[in-house]
Amino acid sequence: MIEIDAIDGRLLRALARDATQSAGALGRRLGLSQPATWRRIRRLEAAGVIRGRQLRLDGGKLGFGVTVFLGVKLALRGRVSLEDFERAVTAIPEVQTVEHVLGLFDYRLRVVARDIPDFERVLRRRIMTLPGAGEVEANVLLSEERLPGPL
Repeated sequence: MIEIDAIDGRLLRALARDATQSAGALGRRLGLSQPATWRRIRRLEAAGVIRGRQLRLDGGKLGFGVTVFLGVKLALRGRVSLEDFERAVTAIPEVQTVEHVLGLFDYRLRVVARDIPDFERVLRRRIMTLPGAGEVEANVLLSEERLPGPL
């Protein structure tokens, strides 16, 4: 467990908003020198608090106008292993994330498609044919706002 002070918290919030900022720019915002800022970032990375930096793509501009969150409950018949389902679902290019969850469903998937008919094709031909796929619930994303992290 690493101790996070107030400056670390401000640094993490700034990086969560825009991870492309240089250590110099971050330092100026936080009242730190560039080397001090860089040392803090490296310490947070080494402790596993920062686990990489992600590139966020605009799906709409790439031709993916629909995002759907799917709740998938595995069928009890056949007793497919979780690993078999996960291996098969992660091979589907339209599936962006696969989350094993506790609750009404076993998995939560984030699926992108060009439009609703394209999503229906992905659902019928790819997802519903997965080993162990049972009940499915779809929620279409209407809008998305990025919220700051927990700090």
